[in-house]
Amino acid sequence: MNLDIDIDGWPEGDWEALAGNVLDAAAQIEPGLANPRLTASLLFTSDEEVHELNREWRGKDKPTNVLSFPMLEREELLGLAHDGPPELLGDLALAYGTCEREAAEKGIALADHAAHLIVHGLLHLAGHDHVDSDEQAEAMEKLEIEALAKLGIADPYGDRDK
Repeated sequence: MNLDIDIDGWPEGDWEALAGNVLDAAAQIEPGLANPRLTASLLFTSDEEVHELNREWRGKDKPTNVLSFPMLEREELLGLAHDGPPELLGDLALAYGTCEREAAEKGIALADHAAHLIVHGLLHLAGHDHVDSDEQAEAMEKLEIEALAKLGIADPYGDRDK
């Protein structure tokens, strides 16, 4: 899978490399993300832009940390052959102000929190969710924890599994 990355309003940093490393880790735990035909866009942007997107596309008049806009259903993703024309998996938008504030509240590096949110968004694009049931949320959190561990990032949900 390829990521088309646009950075607007984030501080200096190697956000493209971070996103590439996150994608590699996520593809190891979610095989649907390993398909070479796939492309997703990732926008590192402001709270204001994410707020506008959230209001326009989700009907929620507030900023959030990450938005995901999947283009394929999970069944379509899993059935997608590795040969063929390019396919757009979806779009992600990451809000700098919210991410920075949340990282500070958690006492973690901004890059680690951004990595977690990118994994979270990629899993949404791959058809995972966490809103319908506790089991669904636990399954998605487990995948996030596994992907982040591959990057040397601690469990963002605490050590409840130890």
